[in-house]
Amino acid sequence: MSDQNNPKREQIDIELDENVAEGTYSNLAIINHSVSEFVVDFISMMPGTPKAKVKSRIILTPQHAKRFLKALADNVHRFESAHGEIKDYEQPPVPLNFGPAGEA
Repeated sequence: MSDQNNPKREQIDIELDENVAEGTYSNLAIINHSVSEFVVDFISMMPGTPKAKVKSRIILTPQHAKRFLKALADNVHRFESAHGEIKDYEQPPVPLNFGPAGEA
């Protein structure tokens, strides 16, 4: 059998730092692009706050952006197959209104 018919997959050793493993919450993403890159800013908006902070910025080549789009679509499809359709609610205006402000 030729190597072309049975290509070997190389394993990649990926390290996950403890701080990165905790994750960063984001409820808003802003995407911009140029001819050579896509820039995705992940933002966390807090209730009743007109100011938000970019928590993470990811820069992708157009090819990686397209691969990411396909991978995300595949994962959403598998999630919905297992758990039901994800409801797509109309996007609220920015700043987000989470309801009445609480009092202590």
